Amino acid sequence: MPRALHRWNLDIAAARAVQSRLADRVETQDRLGPVHTVAGVDCGFEHNGTVTRAAIIVKSWPGLETVGSALARVPTTFPYVPGYLSFREMPAILAAFETLDTLPDLLLCDGQGIAHPRRLGIACHLGLWLDRPAIGVGKSRLVGEFDEPGPAKGDRSALRHNGANIGTVLRTRDNVRPLFVSPGHRVSTETATQWVLDCATRYRLPEPVHAADRLASSRGHRKPG
Repeated sequence: MPRALHRWNLDIAAARAVQSRLADRVETQDRLGPVHTVAGVDCGFEHNGTVTRAAIIVKSWPGLETVGSALARVPTTFPYVPGYLSFREMPAILAAFETLDTLPDLLLCDGQGIAHPRRLGIACHLGLWLDRPAIGVGKSRLVGEFDEPGPAKGDRSALRHNGANIGTVLRTRDNVRPLFVSPGHRVSTETATQWVLDCATRYRLPEPVHAADRLASSRGHRKPG
């Protein structure tokens, strides 16, 4: 595994300081390299939230066949606070990644990328930690304003916050609620949007995230939001 960026036993103030420091290191220009594998990353919770259950599903590209998976259960040590999801979930996610033989070429994370109050959602945090291209795939908005996209698959609109374009509001199936897509690391907004759309072949969520969501939630509880 890559070198640790910080310790995990942090309070909210220290976590906020970490976010502010790491946000300057996030790359929002394309630096992907060849993509042969795409991973979906998600978490659920067991035992009234005291155990974090992290799931990774690795799919081939372009076939989107499952070629690997990992599951890890780790005691939950950080409270549920909106905007600090990565500090609650990443210890378990990193434990799951440690069981994979090789790191995937691209990460699709159930959560935000730069569409975050301090521009460091879980996709940014994980992408920096693993030095991998990463994309945030949010089921709901955390911050920003947008115009409702059209009803057809592929319809989209810009997500804006404090005068900046921070992502895309993307319809991945006809007449379903849109997703909130944003760069995590080493991926531009345009490329992130296209990857999510290309991987959303059957469901609202892209295939790798849908599969990880099912594995993460099969015996636990879905996370808030």
